[in-house]
Amino acid sequence: MEFLKEPYVVFFVRWLHVVSGIMWIGLLYYFNFVQIPNMPKIPDEQKPAISKVIAPAALFWFRWAALSTVIWGLIQAWQLGYIHDALALGLSSGSKYNMSIGIGMWLGLIMAFNVWFVIWPNQKKALGMVPAEPAEKAKAARMAMLFSRTNTMLSIPMSYAMVAVHS
Repeated sequence: MEFLKEPYVVFFVRWLHVVSGIMWIGLLYYFNFVQIPNMPKIPDEQKPAISKVIAPAALFWFRWAALSTVIWGLIQAWQLGYIHDALALGLSSGSKYNMSIGIGMWLGLIMAFNVWFVIWPNQKKALGMVPAEPAEKAKAARMAMLFSRTNTMLSIPMSYAMVAVHS
């Protein structure tokens, strides 16, 4: 397993983490700054193009990008030897680096949990991918939107903690 700590492998894992994160946060911002605000402006007869074609495809990439970002990030933290201390927010070493990266890691883990266990199950109901009564669909759509907005807000300190640690 030592080859996993070779510089070229460490670089490749970092690159996969960054690319996955760009896809994840890019789609998060697409949903919150483009799709959700503009849905009321779309005529009813055109909405199925979004809810039946675009949203399911975007949600597929969204949730798998979230998982991929977390996996590659955890592998990177293991490769560089700070995974345990970072997840402990630097408390075991007093490292400000590990505290900062740890805050980013925990925010990312919370966001990924929201994607898989709150947003996705509710979006399936809201988009009619699983059976739900109209009231349940409306409630699910609101819940998905609120947790998506929460993730948008969490993405700001998360990305700051991840980037600031390297300055």
